Amino acid sequence: MLRFAVRAAVGSDAPAILALADRLAAFGPTTRDALEISRRERRALAEALSHPADGSSLLVAERPPLGLVGVVLLDTRRDYFTDEPHGHVAILAVAREAEGRGVGRALLEAAEDWGRARGFSKLTLAVFTENRRAKEVYQRRGWKPEMETWYKTLG
Repeated sequence: MLRFAVRAAVGSDAPAILALADRLAAFGPTTRDALEISRRERRALAEALSHPADGSSLLVAERPPLGLVGVVLLDTRRDYFTDEPHGHVAILAVAREAEGRGVGRALLEAAEDWGRARGFSKLTLAVFTENRRAKEVYQRRGWKPEMETWYKTLG
């Protein structure tokens, strides 16, 4: 297992964070173009770094000499049914060279700590249906599916 530290992102992390956005399309759906995914995720990460929103946090996992090996963007959302605030893992990405080494797990644990510190009773996240590997990690960490998003392309 790699040794690394999880910390708040800083401005000088921008190039490495934005490079990690391309990893988000690696396990993406066949229903979306990889460029569409990476562009949007890159924009969300850049905005989170340059203009942090209240109730959000951008954390990175770092390992010398590799540098940044993971990123997680956390948001505060409201439950549709109860209107109670909760934490949301908006983006989670791990560098290819650090896959399977506990980086994702550590970032999820940091997300849980972040949520507890804010008094949230739950965290949510979204995962592409075809991303079986991520789903297995989430399930092992105690996450459960609740809803699915379905779509229909209109001609």
